[in-house]
This record gives sequence, structure tokens and C-alpha cells, in this order.
Amino acid sequence: MWWFQQGLSFLPVALVVWSAASFVFSYITAIVLHHVDPLVPYISDTGTIPPERCLFGIMLNISAFLGMATMYVRYKQVHALNPEKSKIIKLNKIGLTLGLMSCFGLCIIANFQKCILYYIHVVGACLTFGVGAIYMMVQTVLSYLMQPEVHSKDIFWIRLTMLLWCCSSIVSMFVSSVVLYSGLYGTNLVQKLHWDPQENGYTAHIISTVSEWSLAFSFLGFFLTYIRDFQKISLRAVVSLHGQTLYNTQQSFVTEEQTLLIAGSI
Repeated sequence: MWWFQQGLSFLPVALVVWSAASFVFSYITAIVLHHVDPLVPYISDTGTIPPERCLFGIMLNISAFLGMATMYVRYKQVHALNPEKSKIIKLNKIGLTLGLMSCFGLCIIANFQKCILYYIHVVGACLTFGVGAIYMMVQTVLSYLMQPEVHSKDIFWIRLTMLLWCCSSIVSMFVSSVVLYSGLYGTNLVQKLHWDPQENGYTAHIISTVSEWSLAFSFLGFFLTYIRDFQKISLRAVVSLHGQTLYNTQQSFVTEEQTLLIAGSI
């Protein structure tokens, strides 16, 4: 059995590989068609003009679905490993909520392009990266609380490193973006897809775009740390029949009501 066939480890692998492919394929398409500059454009700029916009949108929507599935499995795993620890259970529920909000933000980014509906796109970015960073922090705290009984200290330090990478990228991107869009370097920069290295504001633009790519890959790096954990978990569906037919007859309600549809095993 290959390592990615063990348990549900294929989920974080699929999330990381598919998301990275979404960025790379859209970037290559936009470059080939000369829609953006080759040197580190904004990720959103590579999904602004058709046909790369269509590719960008559908692939990120699938990434959002994979993200929700990964976060749910992580939630079930932590819950099963710590059934009697109220603090961890509470943090785990908060983490799931934050993760789902972050995935919803990714759907907004995919379907509302920056050059068309800028403010909605920014809201999506804040949900994806801002709320997503808080999700990473919650999972890092959970990793701290669960070591050394559940896993080693190494995974906590790795996740803490990913979190610090993410936070430093956010700060760098925020500061450079505020400087860039402060009005000192002109107006309507949101619609600008091509930059001349001699232009004012080019340095701030490059810092901002590099920070955005760094931020995106810090998220992917964080989800890679789930692979070993997911090798030790599986989910199975349990079908509970309430009758022998699908007709609404009195006989179909004879059996005792059962509500468990999804069960988890580790």
C-alpha cells in the first residue's frame, strides 16, 4: 500500500496538489496569452480575463470543497482522540467553523473577480486568508494541547513555523498594499495588469505580490502536515433502514428510529 493510500491521507494531498495546480495553470495560461506580466503577478490577476478566469474559478471551487472535507475529517479526528477534554472539544468546534468560513471565502474569490467586483473580492480574501490564519492558529494550539500524549512535539513546531510564515506574509502584504493603494502612485491601480519596472510604486507592487504568493503557499504547507495524521483515520457510511420499501406506509415506521448516518473509526 502506497503512503497516500493509507487512511484518508489522500484528502490533504489532493487539496494541496489541486490548489497548487489551480494557481500554476492559471498563471501559465495568463502568461502565454500576455494578459499579465511574467514576474510575479497577483494570483487574482491570473484569473481575471477569460479563458484563465474560467479555469481559475472552477478549480478554486473544487479546492474549496476539498478544503471543507479536509477540515471536517480533522474535526472528527480531534474529537475522537479527545472525547472528554472540554477545552479541546470547544476549540475544535471553533476551528471547524473558522475553516468552513475560510472555504466560503475561497468560493467568493473564485467567482467574484478583482477587476469586476473589487470589494466583494476583498471580503473573500479576508475570509480566506484572515479567517484561515486564525484557523491555523487554532489548529496549532490544539497540536500543542495534544502533545505529547497524542503526537510528538515535532508536528507542533512544524505547524507553528507554518503559522509564523503565514502571519509574516499577511503583515508584509498588508503594509505594502496600503502603501501601494494610498494614492501616492496614482489611482485605479486595481485594474492595472501590466507594470513597468521604472514606474513609481513598482517595488511596493512586487513586495505585495510576492507576499500574496508566499501567503498562499504557507497555507498549502500547513495542510501538508495533516498527511501523517490522516493516515491513521478513516470514515465509513452506515446505512440504517427504517423499512423494506421506500413507500410511505405504516409498516415502514415499525422499526426503531436510528439517526446515525455517518460514523468514524480510527
